[in-house]
Amino acid sequence: MKNLGIYVHIPFCKKKCDYCDFVSFEAENNVQEKYVDALCMDIKNSAIKFQEYEINTMYFGGGTPSYISENLIVKILKEIQKNYKIANNAEITIEVNPGTVNKEKLEIYRKSGFNRISIGLQSTHDRLLKLIGRIHTYNEFLETYKSAREVGFENINVDLMLALPTQTMEELVDSVNKIINLKPEHISIYSLILEENTPLYNKVFSGKLEILDEELEREMYWKTKKIFEKNKYNHYEISNFSKKGFESKHNMNCWLQEEYLGFGISAHSYFNNKRFARTSNLNEYIKNIEMNNSEKNIEINEVQNRESKAKEYMLLGLRKIDGVSISAFERKFEINPLFYFRFEISKLEEEGLLEVDLDNIKLTDKGLDLANQVFEEFV
Repeated sequence: MKNLGIYVHIPFCKKKCDYCDFVSFEAENNVQEKYVDALCMDIKNSAIKFQEYEINTMYFGGGTPSYISENLIVKILKEIQKNYKIANNAEITIEVNPGTVNKEKLEIYRKSGFNRISIGLQSTHDRLLKLIGRIHTYNEFLETYKSAREVGFENINVDLMLALPTQTMEELVDSVNKIINLKPEHISIYSLILEENTPLYNKVFSGKLEILDEELEREMYWKTKKIFEKNKYNHYEISNFSKKGFESKHNMNCWLQEEYLGFGISAHSYFNNKRFARTSNLNEYIKNIEMNNSEKNIEINEVQNRESKAKEYMLLGLRKIDGVSISAFERKFEINPLFYFRFEISKLEEEGLLEVDLDNIKLTDKGLDLANQVFEEFV
């Protein structure tokens, strides 16, 4: 059977972080329940088209999935399990934030089928957490992490951020070392991206806050890379490190241009050479599903031809530290990428951004340095 991934978007939050521009907002319980009912109906109605596929990854993101009732999360997961064939080794991830989850909730997640958890921390320093609008403290994160282990999660990711306003190198290194000491299987570390019209963006551009200069941001990136690698974390993608065998299957599928379906408002999908998204309007999403017009929620972003698909495959593949396999590209597109992109590759090699070995096209350290800034928008 062909593999297929599923992404589920939960758009609700207790409070929106000051740097966030994702489709997320606060909502009353009745709105959350109505949304989940529509979401489940959407999942069920779509299933008939994908009976020949096996789901090898599921990812519940947001927003803050752990903010809503655990019963609603289980309801969605059961709807998927009931209507789709799930691979025996499927990776099933849920994002959680400290301050919205307790041990009982985590235990219900684990028993219902989630086998991977991603905890949003960002920093171990409370002053920085407060500065960027997080609702939790470092101690609350520690409680969440401990509880996740106690209920049986053996695959945990922790999110960190670097280049936060006023963040020092010492604070960043302290955060990195404290998290490494907890021994999570996976760590993601992202540079802060200032998105227009967010509270943090407005504070910076009104002069109330200063962002770090680019040179310090680069130093932070390379310093953390060295620390992670020294502690046996494999740097397998620009912003991601993992213990052996614990690379994120969900993310790897995206970077390998594998197909996936997105359910919920603003959720993106990639299927049959088309990139499309569901509407970001909550009321419209629910109404269309209730009226049996769920197709109205679909907005086509791109229909790929062979050339655009090949270019995207290269762009996504260069996110991986190992780069793009020449032989895999040939199998997929029936042409050697060294010939197909000979002008682009030659130019990037001359600029010291790209290198080619026996079977891989990958970024040099100079290219990785640049990509850390350029590719963040695709995370």
